[in-house]
Amino acid sequence: MKNKGLLIVFSGPSGAGKDTILKRLLEKNPNIRLSVSATTRSPRAGETDGKDYYFITKEKFHQMAENGEMLESAGYCGNFYGTPKRPIEQWLSEGFDVILEIEVQGGAQVKEKCPDSVGVFVLPPSLKVLENRLRNRHTESDEVIEKRLAVAQSEILQAVHYDYAVINNTVDQAADEIIHILCAEKHKVQRDNNLIERILNNA
Repeated sequence: MKNKGLLIVFSGPSGAGKDTILKRLLEKNPNIRLSVSATTRSPRAGETDGKDYYFITKEKFHQMAENGEMLESAGYCGNFYGTPKRPIEQWLSEGFDVILEIEVQGGAQVKEKCPDSVGVFVLPPSLKVLENRLRNRHTESDEVIEKRLAVAQSEILQAVHYDYAVINNTVDQAADEIIHILCAEKHKVQRDNNLIERILNNA
């Protein structure tokens, strides 16, 4: 449908700058909505229900999953995380582009269920730059950083399964490139099957 929004699967390793890019994207493009995940873990200090996560019980989570109300879901450290379908479907029908910031396993689930979704993978300029960014946070030990770098290398290999790769040299450059990607996707002929017919009928 011409006016239907795009569903964007947005992934990348820790330290690639995904959150900063998303913040800039939301500032630059008011037509973008950011999906909110559901989780069974307890809220952390400063987190708000409905903004950071939908905080629900395990019983509610499993009920939603069994009813097909989750676009994707996964367990991690004894808790469950998932993407509720209803708000996404509502936004898409209203013409908004919806971004799912999600890890690669969840991204694969979404791509299988929604083959017309657009996969965007954010890459650091190099592993050395990624390491510097992680260390400059001053929030984690050397051991944790080394583990994150090892995970990042395996995640980066998954970029080949995405439609687009964007190297985050600067936040503005990366955000602008993603906006251009979304614009190009909306002009693909296969996304508007009635385009040629409308042109000919209105001649």
